[in-house]
Amino acid sequence: MSVNPTNNHEPKKGEKYSDLYDYTFPQLNPGDIVKGRIVRRLTNGVIVDIGLKSEAFLPLDEFSPSEQIIEGQEISVLVEEVENKEGIPVISKRKAETKIAWKIFEEKFANKENLSAKVVAKVKGGLTVEIHGFPAFLPGSQIDLKPVVNFDELIGKTFDVRILSLNSQKRNIVVSRRVILEERLLEARKRVFSQVKPGDIVDAVVTGLADFGVFVEIDGVPALLHISDLSWDKITHPREVVQIGEQLKVKVLTVDYENYRITVGLKQLKPHPWEAVEAKYPIGSKVSGKVTSIVDYGAFVELEPGIEGLIHISEMSWDRSVHHPSQILKVGDTVSAVVLNIDRDNRKISLGLKQTLPDPWSMIDEKFQIGQKVEGRVVGLKNFGAFVEIEPGIVGLIRNQDLSWTKKVRHPREVLKRNQKIQAIVLDIDRELRQLTLGYKQTQQDPFYTFSTEYKVGDRINVQIVDINKSGLVVNLPHQLEGFVPKSQLVHELTEKGSAKEKATEEEVPYQIGKDLEVQITFIDYDNRKIGLSEKLLYADTKKERMRETKEEIIKEEERPRFTLEDHLGDTSILEAKPKKKNKK
Repeated sequence: MSVNPTNNHEPKKGEKYSDLYDYTFPQLNPGDIVKGRIVRRLTNGVIVDIGLKSEAFLPLDEFSPSEQIIEGQEISVLVEEVENKEGIPVISKRKAETKIAWKIFEEKFANKENLSAKVVAKVKGGLTVEIHGFPAFLPGSQIDLKPVVNFDELIGKTFDVRILSLNSQKRNIVVSRRVILEERLLEARKRVFSQVKPGDIVDAVVTGLADFGVFVEIDGVPALLHISDLSWDKITHPREVVQIGEQLKVKVLTVDYENYRITVGLKQLKPHPWEAVEAKYPIGSKVSGKVTSIVDYGAFVELEPGIEGLIHISEMSWDRSVHHPSQILKVGDTVSAVVLNIDRDNRKISLGLKQTLPDPWSMIDEKFQIGQKVEGRVVGLKNFGAFVEIEPGIVGLIRNQDLSWTKKVRHPREVLKRNQKIQAIVLDIDRELRQLTLGYKQTQQDPFYTFSTEYKVGDRINVQIVDINKSGLVVNLPHQLEGFVPKSQLVHELTEKGSAKEKATEEEVPYQIGKDLEVQITFIDYDNRKIGLSEKLLYADTKKERMRETKEEIIKEEERPRFTLEDHLGDTSILEAKPKKKNKK
């Protein structure tokens, strides 16, 4: 019960004095809330007139420290006792305010109305706010539509809240700000989605940044601006284009009316840089750009914001020894290139770097001829041969079979090493396939040819045994050549490895590695590069030669003149006169 003690009642004719007394001094009950007037201020309190016979005393601690106390000021108080033992009313300003406030809270709670709240402190799980001078709890999940990271930033701020739960006995109040924001958002969505359609250009405010895009608000309704729709240029993060709080003009791309989702674009407000790319960068034209990235297969070059071209590794140099783009370019380089191809549908431009330099193969026939001796540097070794750079952009191949006259090369590293400077002979030139065949062994005299000029079939030659197998003997020949004496062309029996004969004395083993052997050349096959050798034929020829020499000696002996006694003594007639003696038996 709230009573106004101000008495403006005028007595009427015939009115009883008892009734007039009731009007003069209103009937108050404990628990009533009445208006009182401060009539005097004391050191420890104030005197308050509430319309009774006696004035009431109100201690100063009933007032808040910041509250002003002025004589004549009206305040609301709660009557605790109409009269105490001394006949003085007992009143409380705090209890009156509490009762009034809780009545307001109950009405607001029942009607789901908003109240103004000021954040006073951070507590576990949320914030403490003050409503009409009373503390209330605002849970962290009820502060905003999005999770709040830093509660300290909200201390001292004032905003509207709504009561979620109310316990008058425990004086416990729980409030929410989120429910108000959700209602406002729903209203804004209904309003915005009834007006906005794809293609519209609207105002937006940047509210957040993420790796994948930008969060904006259109009249309080959130929308997404994807990073791919920020700029025609390639960017790594939205902060390169926009900042939080920035106001933008954006184009509505899609509207999902059922789920209340809007996507917008910023780059769509500018002309697409690829619309006139053919006219701006015709094929064959020379362009300039900046290297933005290096990959294994090439380098990307930015010609202008939103337009990039690719220089493939095969188009970087006339030199085929380039194995990675980083050998020629690095990020940040400014390069000149030639437009090779444009794929507008897929937004691709192929560029060439080597085309800005003269093609060394265009004059290959004038620079090099077959049989010419050239100098170069070994730039690569493969299983099948060695690559030799003759000059920048001109690389020739020396196949394994052209590395050595005498050695069967299985890998070029057996003969050459990388970066070695060598001389070679041009063997073949294929201008269309851009292939140059070189020979390394051709820079030296063919030892087989030299051997064939020094020796002929039937010549005897001393060799050294280098290997023994069950088929015959492998021997060394002059000029680092090797020959083979078949088992059938050996005079002695071939000692097999592991046999008992191998354990015999040196005199008993006719053929040993490192031992010299005399053989006869049976054939010289220049085409197949083979030399036939035989020990047996040499032995047979030697025997025939000895027989021939013996026969010639016998013939010579028979043809030699016979000498007589007469040749020595002269006339022998005197000897004929003597009778001959008969031999006795």
